[in-house]
Amino acid sequence: MPTLIEQARSNKPAAASILPRAIWPLLVGLAIGALMFYVIGPGMGDYPSKIVLIAGINIILAVSLTVVNGFTGQFSMGHAGFMAVGGYVAATITYYGSMKLFGSADPAGGVLSFTGGADKPTALARWGDALFIGSCLMGGVGAAIAGYIVGLPSLRLRGDYLAIVTLGFGEIVRVLLQGTHEQIQPWRVEDALAKPVYELAISLGGPKGFQLLPTYTTLFWVYLFVVVTLIICYRVKNSSTGRAFLSIREDEIAAQAMGVDITKYKVRAFVLAAFFAGVAGGLYAMDIGAINAGDLGFLKSFDIIIMVVLGGMGSISGAALAAIILTILPELLRNPPPVWPVGLVLIALIAGVSSYRKRFRWKPIIVIAIASTLLEVGRQIALSKGINVADFRLILYALLLITMMLVRPQGIFGIHEIWEILPGYARREAARNGARGGSQGGKP
Repeated sequence: MPTLIEQARSNKPAAASILPRAIWPLLVGLAIGALMFYVIGPGMGDYPSKIVLIAGINIILAVSLTVVNGFTGQFSMGHAGFMAVGGYVAATITYYGSMKLFGSADPAGGVLSFTGGADKPTALARWGDALFIGSCLMGGVGAAIAGYIVGLPSLRLRGDYLAIVTLGFGEIVRVLLQGTHEQIQPWRVEDALAKPVYELAISLGGPKGFQLLPTYTTLFWVYLFVVVTLIICYRVKNSSTGRAFLSIREDEIAAQAMGVDITKYKVRAFVLAAFFAGVAGGLYAMDIGAINAGDLGFLKSFDIIIMVVLGGMGSISGAALAAIILTILPELLRNPPPVWPVGLVLIALIAGVSSYRKRFRWKPIIVIAIASTLLEVGRQIALSKGINVADFRLILYALLLITMMLVRPQGIFGIHEIWEILPGYARREAARNGARGGSQGGKP
């Protein structure tokens, strides 16, 4: 009978399979990013593609916060602070780096960052892609360092106390960034070249914000990072580290009694989440060409928390779906379409899942039917009276959020992933686990 050590060695993947397993997420991200950049984006038009780009950035933010608030069950309210740190670091490297490398703060461009214009980027200017991607990664590293510094002393706390500490961190970041020196304007390249790096690092625009940044962010880069974020977070969730995260969420005292180092794993979750928030901050800054710490305060953190809660505390796919919904919904409410088609689709989905589980749920169906009817009646009345519904879109947005939480208080997918609620998943998992047990020689 093989020992546990021998079984573990036999289950270890072959060395030849490690590299393909590690690199395929990057290849998938490259393929999806190229598809979005070359096919889907141009086919949608400028405005819809911009909304899709913003939705991608929100997916990165929501999924990364899920690692802390969902996996470990903590309550961080400073995620926008990490986004600000990463955004300012990436903006500083890109802006002043462009001055030093290319002699101008204008976008140097690149094959994957070039969105149009009279002149295509030259071979030298294509290094702008490398500068941009490097600055986003360094923004993530800077945010991760901030996450470690904040997390190590504060994550011994829990609940409301941790929320207060992380909220305070976000406000400290905002005040410090708004207290930086005046930005060196793009037409003063000689001044930037004459100053040392440490002076450039604190010349970030102060309360006016860091403006006139080169705009490198495209659908390719955003969805490359979206895919990498989703796959890494999913792999972490199903690893031994992820199991430790989930044990802390379910019962922190029991996890500690079983030997889980609570503080160490909380800090790991915090650092991982902060890294991806920093990357999202870099993408955000180089999308609109400006970043202001005043826009990345606790209200922005609340927006990200809403996405996580609506998607389900611990569901990666739920957080991604909620980020898409909450990005598109305010834009749809500028000119609300008919409500009942969407209501019928939701009712059909709930009825189908309920029938499969043999527990039919009337309450959410009734709530959706009533809400859809009221919204459609209100829309028709507004149209007949010539009322501009867009003036009340934030009220409608809030009402829809309330309705969604009443229908599904545990979030869209709860603690599960979308494929875990599909028909046959439990049966397939049981068969897979049985086959795995049989391959290990049966019962010990």
